[in-house]
Amino acid sequence: MRKRDTMGDFDGKAGLVSGAAGGIGRATALAFAREGGSVVVADLEALRPQAEETVRLITSSGGSAIFVPTDVTRAADVEALVNAVVETYGSLDFAHNNAGILKVGFTAEIDEADFDQIIAVDLKGVWLAMKYEILQMQKQGGGAIVNTASEAGLVGTPLAGPYVAAKHAVVGLTKTAAGEYANQNIRINAVAPGAIETPMITDLPQQARDSLLAPQPLHRFGTADEVADAVLWLASSRSSFVVGAILSIDGGATSNAQSYSSENSPPSSAVVDAETSRTINV
Repeated sequence: MRKRDTMGDFDGKAGLVSGAAGGIGRATALAFAREGGSVVVADLEALRPQAEETVRLITSSGGSAIFVPTDVTRAADVEALVNAVVETYGSLDFAHNNAGILKVGFTAEIDEADFDQIIAVDLKGVWLAMKYEILQMQKQGGGAIVNTASEAGLVGTPLAGPYVAAKHAVVGLTKTAAGEYANQNIRINAVAPGAIETPMITDLPQQARDSLLAPQPLHRFGTADEVADAVLWLASSRSSFVVGAILSIDGGATSNAQSYSSENSPPSSAVVDAETSRTINV
């Protein structure tokens, strides 16, 4: 984490990031800390070494962070997580509910246990987090919550039925809660990442990776830092009039009906003469 020389958007503020042992969660935790925020890093006890590395990256650059082991499917764990933020730092000003899992398979071939686990982590975990975060933010007069939805929460995605179902539900929960609590100074929004180069994606078979990348007109994998930048904007005062938004960070995937093809884009080395409609190579 690079050091900063100026005031950050989150100086004097504190919050939590779930699923922060790596990937988007780690990138977001580091970004909050870089902008002056104190961060409670949340993830499974089994991922303690990776989560503590996130904490080390923050504290070694002068930031403040602690790790609180959390199973987001357990209400007691989530309530304890929120309490830990308040007890350690005095308030819960921001929260990024990012913990999630993905298992792939055709809809009729997914095991029931896998379906239940995906729904429990990716959907119930977000609802539990919002529940206890909102209750705390009501007490203190406001705050900002950003959920991690997905491109798969906006469109169908082959081989990911339960994940798609959970992420569509996260979109609905986000919009509903945002409307319920906006006038209590609690802003709730979500990011919807597309194919982002994190372990969730890089560990997939090459065929699955290719199918995720195919719809993106900006034909590359996104980075965790690009998602983190969007999360921080939604959690900051710079987005003070943004409520219930689902911000796509997907290289254009959900804005286009066609899969990526180089034939659907003009050559990068050409410009068009507007008067003659001639293609001029440069």
